[in-house]
Amino acid sequence: MHEPDVDGQHERAGGQTTDILAFIEHFLGPVQPRDFAVRLWDGTTWGPGKGSQARVTVVLKHPGALRRALVPPSDLTAGEAYVFDDIDIEGDLEAIADVGERLAGSTGGMDGLLPAAARALRLPTAGRRKNDRAVALSGRPHSRERDSAAIRYHYDVSNDFFRLWLDRHMIYSCAYFGSLDDDLDVAQEQKLDYICRKLRLEPGDRLLDVGCGWGGLVMWAASRYGADATGITLSRNQASFAQEQIELTGLGDRCRVELVDYRDVDESRPFDKLVSVGMFEHVGKALLPTYFQKAWRLLAPKGVFLNHGISANALTKPSRRKGFSDVYVFPDGELVPISTTLQMAERAGFEIRDVESLREHYAMTLRQWVDRLEAHAEAARAATDDVTYRIWRLFMSFSAYNFDRNGIGVYQTLLAKPQNGSTDLPLTRSDWYA
Repeated sequence: MHEPDVDGQHERAGGQTTDILAFIEHFLGPVQPRDFAVRLWDGTTWGPGKGSQARVTVVLKHPGALRRALVPPSDLTAGEAYVFDDIDIEGDLEAIADVGERLAGSTGGMDGLLPAAARALRLPTAGRRKNDRAVALSGRPHSRERDSAAIRYHYDVSNDFFRLWLDRHMIYSCAYFGSLDDDLDVAQEQKLDYICRKLRLEPGDRLLDVGCGWGGLVMWAASRYGADATGITLSRNQASFAQEQIELTGLGDRCRVELVDYRDVDESRPFDKLVSVGMFEHVGKALLPTYFQKAWRLLAPKGVFLNHGISANALTKPSRRKGFSDVYVFPDGELVPISTTLQMAERAGFEIRDVESLREHYAMTLRQWVDRLEAHAEAARAATDDVTYRIWRLFMSFSAYNFDRNGIGVYQTLLAKPQNGSTDLPLTRSDWYA
């Protein structure tokens, strides 16, 4: 019998460690300040720089982890390495986004990372990973059936999971902060009230909420403003939760949530007011004319439509490759610049009455979501699994960073449907802030 080659195993492991540390120094050494660290599976640590504290530490869980994270170079590749536990991230995930931006700046962008990726091919490899979590959609993009499947993938994760980190009204969209000290519950109620004031809701107004989520806004509009509010969603989990809450609060006579596509809403009796908060991103650029034309037909003359949605930065060149969010979070989601949104709305006949950026508010919202998710990490894993927890922690942290750096924006746009040039709207916005 042959004795185990323990010395040989140690020699190979030591050689792997040396090679990986050399690669890390070559790859990350130019990134300054070096306020981050990398820890290998055997406890060996690289960084931080002299006199610096590590804001975040990347943990390589096995010798093949670094290659998994870098080849081919993309946010999808790196994201999958974290989601499937090839690497772990200790500390502030936004700090990783900052390191990535500094790295891209020092190498000239993603194309500049190709030489490093080629060098990474000489690093240790790992066995093939099983991945059954990436979305698999079929059919024509933004057909009713495909949109329904995309919405279910994103929203029908688990009501218990979302309840852990959303506010008490289950509002899954940008909050509205009156001060830096506002907690999430206060900021979301301020957002709900702000929307109702912008719409100038009055008792008896027929309101349609397009993409109503878990029903928080329609319930607020009915209970606080006396509106007759209808919400629509494509998520069965959201619709059942909302209807249950509506019945529990005794609002069933003036508030309801229906499982229906916006394109199929009955036009025979127009609504006085329309609102859409955080649904617009799912429509798709090609269908924006359909979206706004449908809204025009659903709205009574002199009515108003508040459209709240995330926007792309017009100066950022769109990627032709699918990113992490496309595959694991928002399948078929499309962001367009606010200029495109306004142009499409005007072409449908709407008059643009007000446009407000809430970009900083969304960064603050996301950070509170991430804090709450991390505080309930074990419960989140119990409600779903570790992969889901990691997907949402990563997605929301990087989204906060992108909003903070103006990589993406979010706007509330108030649109009016004039009748013979008249809207009957007040001359000023003073009533919004009374």
